[in-house]
Amino acid sequence: MEQPYVIGIDIGGQTAKSGVVNARGEVLAQTIMVSNKHTDAESFVDALASTIKKLIADADIEGQVRGIGVGAPNGNYYTGEIKDAPNLSWAHEKDVPFAKMLSEAMGGLAVSLTNDANAAAVGEMTYGAAKGLKHFIMITLGTGVGSGIVIDGQVLYGHDGFAGELGHTCAVRGGRLCGCGKQGCLEAYCSAIGVARTAVEWLDQHPDEPSLLRLRENITSKDVYEAAKAGDQAAKEVFDYTGTLLGRSFADFIAFSAPEAIVLFGGLARAKEFLYDPIFAAMNDNVLPLWKNKVKLLFSSLSESDAAILGASALAWNL
Repeated sequence: MEQPYVIGIDIGGQTAKSGVVNARGEVLAQTIMVSNKHTDAESFVDALASTIKKLIADADIEGQVRGIGVGAPNGNYYTGEIKDAPNLSWAHEKDVPFAKMLSEAMGGLAVSLTNDANAAAVGEMTYGAAKGLKHFIMITLGTGVGSGIVIDGQVLYGHDGFAGELGHTCAVRGGRLCGCGKQGCLEAYCSAIGVARTAVEWLDQHPDEPSLLRLRENITSKDVYEAAKAGDQAAKEVFDYTGTLLGRSFADFIAFSAPEAIVLFGGLARAKEFLYDPIFAAMNDNVLPLWKNKVKLLFSSLSESDAAILGASALAWNL
């Protein structure tokens, strides 16, 4: 039977999104499941396999799926393993043979795995804001900070499959403890969780300053965004600080691979009206003169789910 479909899966710290993709790169159907309630890999894989099987049945494409492509934090393209992913409770401090486990749960259907940011980069390069670009860096701003580095049209994997962990470069020396165990990582400040932490710290440091955020018991990055849209000065200062740290780090990243553009993707990237100016200013204030004002700062043109699903699905066409 002809196999004109693949499944693309994007696994994040909070949710896992799965979609049916055809040869034209169209996401025909998709679904979402919670990923952070599982404490062991076996239960997560079983739940994911059940979700995929239902998606295939509902789309009426049984027997027509070529394979499954997966993007996940710390996903290794070479080995098919998820290795010690801090934001996945079922894969933290563990090496999970994920591709093998999912393939077995799906009755032998072939599975290919890569880092989630690498998958988003492929999706953006093929269908989105990075279409036509051969040198760019994809930065995913979600539960963590991920990155996919594309050089000469190819994703950079490095010798062990883990190249490009830019979220775990040091943004603040001796700074916050990151989930990875290091101090001062970019992820500890510029992820959705990091933004919420910055907001809490700002409120503690400015007890007399009014803010809509004081009405929130457990502040999230979404709360900060909504407050900024409502004109809240504290929320705007949180985004200014976040954007400045990102821009400084981007200046370092530019020196590494001389990209045409840096593309921002993920839930936190929705706050682009508050992030663009501080990022762009700090990036150009800190980059070498030969790249000043030459590297574009772009935001994903694809929906948050589609970019990662499409990028992950691209892996499956080669299975």
